Amino acid sequence: MSYSTGDNIKIEISGSSHGDHVAVEIAGIPAGIAVDTTELQRFLDRRAPGRSGLVSSRKEADVPEFKSGLSGGKTDGNILRAVIRNTSQRPSDYDEIADTPRPSHADLTAWIRYGGKMDMRGGGPFSGRMTAPLCVAGGIAIQILRRMGVAVGAHLAAAGGMIDDPFPLYPDESLFREIAEKELPMISDCAAQKMKEEILKASGEGDSLGGIVECAVTGVPAGAGGPLFRGLEGEISRTVFAIPGVRGVEFGDGFRLSGMRGSQGNDPIIIEGGSIRTETNRSGGIQGGITNGMPVVFRAAFRPTPSISVPQRTVSLSRMEETVISVKGRHDPCIAVRAVPVVEAAAAVTILDIIVGEWEWNLLR
Repeated sequence: MSYSTGDNIKIEISGSSHGDHVAVEIAGIPAGIAVDTTELQRFLDRRAPGRSGLVSSRKEADVPEFKSGLSGGKTDGNILRAVIRNTSQRPSDYDEIADTPRPSHADLTAWIRYGGKMDMRGGGPFSGRMTAPLCVAGGIAIQILRRMGVAVGAHLAAAGGMIDDPFPLYPDESLFREIAEKELPMISDCAAQKMKEEILKASGEGDSLGGIVECAVTGVPAGAGGPLFRGLEGEISRTVFAIPGVRGVEFGDGFRLSGMRGSQGNDPIIIEGGSIRTETNRSGGIQGGITNGMPVVFRAAFRPTPSISVPQRTVSLSRMEETVISVKGRHDPCIAVRAVPVVEAAAAVTILDIIVGEWEWNLLR
C-alpha cells in the first residue's frame, strides 16, 4: 500500500518497517532544481535510529537511493523516486505478540479495519519507520524553501517534566542550525541535561516518556493560506498528524489562549522597519487561516512510546481472552527526540506545497 499528500507537490510514501525498504515519490518539482545530497543526508541522520542511548538501538544508515528524477545533482523533471533500504529489520521480534495487540498501538484498530491481513510487524505502515521517506521529501523541501527566503527549524520543547526555552519572537536560521547539531535538539543546555537524565531513567525502568516539539517557519510571505477548509493551520496539522505518536497540535499560544482575556491574547499590530508586523505572536503567524508575515509557530504533542517492557493488559485475538504482554525489541524511550526533524519535514512539505500553489516557483532566488 502507498499513502499520498499534497496538491501541487505530490508526495507518496510506501514500504514497511520490517520489509525490504521504504520509499518516497515526489511529483511536481520542475527540472533544474539543485538538490544537495550531502546536506540531505545530514538531515536524515538527525532522524536515524541507533545514534545514542536516548533513541532506538536499531541501526539503519538511512541512505536514500535515487531511482529517478535526479541527474547531476539537479532535478530532471521526472518524478523523484528514492528508496531507503531496511538493513536491520528483525520481524521475529514480533512473533510472540502477533496475536496480542499492543496497548495504544494501531495493532487493534488495524486488525479491526483490515481483518488481520495487514503485516503489522514493527507497526507496519503505522510505524515511525515511515517517517524516513517523509524526511527525504522534507529535506529536499527545506533546501528549496531556503532559496525562497524561508527557514524551518524545531526543538524538543518539553519531555519528562523538563521544559526548554521557547523560540524567541524572531528565531533565525543560525539558531536552527545550532539546535540541530546537539545530541538533544534543545535551546537550553541546562534543560537538555536534566531531560537526558529523565529519558535514561524511564528507559532503564522499561518505560517511556511523551514530549512536545515546537517548530518555527520564518520568511513565509504574508497572504499564504485561506479561510475555512484552506486554512494553513489545517493544512499543516493534516501532515503533522501523519507522524506516528502525535496526539495534539497547537499554533502560537494555542490552548493557553482559552484562559486569557482578549486584551491579553490579541496581537497588537505595529509598523516595524517600514513593514506591518504584530508586537507579539500569540496567533503563531496565522490569522483566519492566512499568514500575516510573522514566523509560523506551532507545537506538536507526542504520546509516550507505547512499546514498553512494563507488563500491560491486552487480549488474545484468537482465544478472545484477556492476557498480559511485555513488549520486547528496540524502541525509543521518547519518540519526541527523533521526531524533531520529522516535524520540520512535515512543515516544509506543506509550506512548499502552499507556496507553489499560490506563487508558483516565482519566489526562487
